[in-house]
Amino acid sequence: MTFQFFRQLGAGVKAGALALASFGLAACDPSAMNSGFSGGSGDTVQVALLVPSGSSDANVAFIGQSLTNAARLAANDLQGVTVDLRVYDTAGSEALTSQVTSQAISEGADVIVGPLYAQSANAAGRIAAGSGINVLSFSNNPAVAGGNVYILGQTFDDTAQRLVRYSSNRGRNRFMVISGNTTAEQVGRDAVVRAVQNGGGQLVGNRTFEMSQEGVADAAPGIATTALNAGADAVFLTSGPEGALPFLVQHLPENGLTTDKVQYMGLTRWDVPASALSLPGLQGGWFAVPDPAAGQNFANRYTQAYGAPPHAIAGLAYDGIAAVGALTSTGRGLSSTALSQGNGFAGANGVFRFLPNGTNQRGLAIAQIANNRVNIIDPAPRRLGGAGF
Repeated sequence: MTFQFFRQLGAGVKAGALALASFGLAACDPSAMNSGFSGGSGDTVQVALLVPSGSSDANVAFIGQSLTNAARLAANDLQGVTVDLRVYDTAGSEALTSQVTSQAISEGADVIVGPLYAQSANAAGRIAAGSGINVLSFSNNPAVAGGNVYILGQTFDDTAQRLVRYSSNRGRNRFMVISGNTTAEQVGRDAVVRAVQNGGGQLVGNRTFEMSQEGVADAAPGIATTALNAGADAVFLTSGPEGALPFLVQHLPENGLTTDKVQYMGLTRWDVPASALSLPGLQGGWFAVPDPAAGQNFANRYTQAYGAPPHAIAGLAYDGIAAVGALTSTGRGLSSTALSQGNGFAGANGVFRFLPNGTNQRGLAIAQIANNRVNIIDPAPRRLGGAGF
């Protein structure tokens, strides 16, 4: 039987699946990564915004409109630079993305912000590389990052590193990771393994389960025994509330892996949908979130401007335009070197920076669920290089 919890999900939950599409794709040719990519001149820059508007899927169309609105909000906020924002509809199609990327370049685009899906980002990157143009995709899939493609979405690696640092600093450094046998969850598992190895912790267990209710129930006794025998004190769960997480946090404690023995933590947002906050097994659990204060400020300003709240990932479009505008206004251009400069940028959800490999690092807060509410127990850093980085 497949999972039945939280099947009637809103747009905010579906965003995660959209951003995690197509992990198997290869990244663009790393040889395209060089300081020859420029774009923009003086204080005017032409930005091609690639969004999944025009899709027959109402949720995807809503995402496209939210991304467009957020980009326009960012363009209006910029001072000392003029953004010539041109919107191209991809309908969520890889083929159409390739077509409009070529069109945008022929019309003089200096940089491409978007598209959403990983496979589309890969396609846009290949086409744009030939013209020396960088792509700032909304994806969080590191497989498509590199060369002239940068990803704006919060990555598993970034989340895992933040949680490992926080946990280790509090004496919990014997980690176990529990993941479903899907591509996305295995990518999450690998991110945890890297974070533990690089963060000086110990990986004392690594277990996988079949992605079904029966699979969780069958695997839970063995997983719990492994964790207890290995002396794990911190357990990573790669599943989210819309998948196996509700069943894991039920069956694992029932088999002795209780919260007084281990600290549960997750790679996904445990507060979406909000009904997940009432799950008994999630009480006390940790997860990482972008700066809540910055995010709320952006949401309020967006709602005031457009009359309705933004989609959960709308802030990525704001961030992309903010980065382009910041570099253009200072005359540094849009080269790969400029984009990955260490100081980073101020975005809709706090500070962030692009890394030379095309991924990103964000200022994340540590959240804990207690009494069916989200509490921030370690705030997001307000500058790069500060606490939390």
